Amino acid sequence: MDAIDVGLLIIRSWVGLAILLHGVNHARSLDGTANWFASIGFKSAKLQAINSAIVEIGAGALLIIGLGASLAAAGIFATMFVAFWTVHRSNGFFIFRPGEGYEYVATLALVSLGLAIAGPGRASLDSALEIADLLDGWVGAFIVGGGLVGAFGLLAIYWKPETTA
Repeated sequence: MDAIDVGLLIIRSWVGLAILLHGVNHARSLDGTANWFASIGFKSAKLQAINSAIVEIGAGALLIIGLGASLAAAGIFATMFVAFWTVHRSNGFFIFRPGEGYEYVATLALVSLGLAIAGPGRASLDSALEIADLLDGWVGAFIVGGGLVGAFGLLAIYWKPETTA
């Protein structure tokens, strides 16, 4: 294992842990999460809260162990894109701005994309199973693109923010 593999392990582990804990937080307060989702315009808010918790916990755990790392990265990218689009984009870049800017969600999304392209490194189950090379590079980018398509689909079907006329 070389320095790049160690670096990828550190990045995968930190991003995976951050998103996993975010999902655990959603799961622990599912009704509160659902109420918040409803307040920002999500229909079927309880379903969205459950789905969010499952994707965040699952993608975070898979990214940490490096199993299906590009698929996990796609789940994180899509989740962060939805957060960016629905909550953070109109608040500017910096997270300390009122309403929280998009620097945090954009960072997690783009690091996830980078991991999908670079691959999980040798310290991963993907590498141990000899599937890492099948899922990284342009294939990894394409997988994340599929996650983005899913995010657009979710927004089109379930996000109906109030409009002021």
